[in-house]
Amino acid sequence: MADDDINQAYFDELKRRARESRVYSEHQLIGLMLAEILADEKHKSLYMRLAKKYNSDMLLQLAKNVAERKSVDNKGAYFMKLLQNAKNLDDK
Repeated sequence: MADDDINQAYFDELKRRARESRVYSEHQLIGLMLAEILADEKHKSLYMRLAKKYNSDMLLQLAKNVAERKSVDNKGAYFMKLLQNAKNLDDK
């Protein structure tokens, strides 16, 4: 019985640690902030990649702009559309 209790405690500790966030670099933090602002936690790795590639101030400003729009249902998709349009403007 004691071994089962120890094993269960070990697995409970592993589950608790898995839920904790581990941020090691700035782009990870910015990506998590973007996911939180846009209420799109499911795509946080995408936002981390974007933060690595683009200016973080510009991304945060765009995300806050999108988050303030009450009429937008899918804020993540709208953010990506605006980002794509901004990239096209930079290319020209």
